Amino acid sequence: MHTVAVLALEQVIPFDLSTPIEIFGRTRLPDGRPGYQVRVCAEQPEIDAGAFTLRAPHGLDGLKGADTVVVPGTAVLAAPSPAVRAALIDAAASGTRIASICAGAFPLAATGLLDGLRATTHWAAAQTLTDLHPEIDVDPDVLYVDNGHVLTSAGAAAGLDLCLHMIRRDYGSAVAADAARLSVMPLEREGGQAQFIVHDLPPTPRGRGLEPLLEWLQDNLGRELALPDIADRAGTSTRTLIRHFREQTGTTPLRWLHRARIRRAQHLLETTDHAVERVGAQVGFGSPTAFRDRFKRTTGVSPHAYRRSFR
Repeated sequence: MHTVAVLALEQVIPFDLSTPIEIFGRTRLPDGRPGYQVRVCAEQPEIDAGAFTLRAPHGLDGLKGADTVVVPGTAVLAAPSPAVRAALIDAAASGTRIASICAGAFPLAATGLLDGLRATTHWAAAQTLTDLHPEIDVDPDVLYVDNGHVLTSAGAAAGLDLCLHMIRRDYGSAVAADAARLSVMPLEREGGQAQFIVHDLPPTPRGRGLEPLLEWLQDNLGRELALPDIADRAGTSTRTLIRHFREQTGTTPLRWLHRARIRRAQHLLETTDHAVERVGAQVGFGSPTAFRDRFKRTTGVSPHAYRRSFR
């Protein structure tokens, strides 16, 4: 039987902890046998889980011999103890599959097991993970990343996606589909984390030379604007405009404009019943196809899927 060890660290997030316990613990093979044996492990006999105190039945030695170790997220992004780091490194060296859920990517990153690999975490913590571990290729737009022996997932419900993915790897799609139905989850969800990220309005540098121009752009998102149009409004050449934009906003005029249009489109999709084609026209896209392509490239899902999730 495949053994899954769930590592409960101090300040573990209860949702992240319960996800692998429930998903793997309820998985059944076609003949009715359980597919997994799940054990909860911790460094200390008692773990602070926020709303309650957890008594783990296994210590770090419970990681030994496990086929999979899952590291749930914690409320505090602190480095794990030397003993925890050593236990995870030893488990990986023995061939154990290591997976993290949400902010569990941080203690996993501290072991060096993610160095040189693509990984993900909750979108709100992705930049922090990049800053702390620049050797990791952090992708904030996906639900999970499978590197074969090391896997990472995004926040909260993305841990369900990752566990179902591992079940499919272990026992095939039929067993995974049954596990998904028990969890009232689709086996595969459309899109990635990007659909859940609030795409804030692009920054307007207050008191800087571009502020009047950016305010004008916000008021004219519905117009078809090309780079020469924006440069004419600014009273400068396109080359100078691009240079000033990079200096004051960190991006190009057209990228700033596209981002502002998608943010406006998100707002309209959430708050109105306007058809998708009308929303695209309202935010300045010349064709419905161009709008759908840009929207999906930015958010990871189609406008229709975004509206279903957030209307």
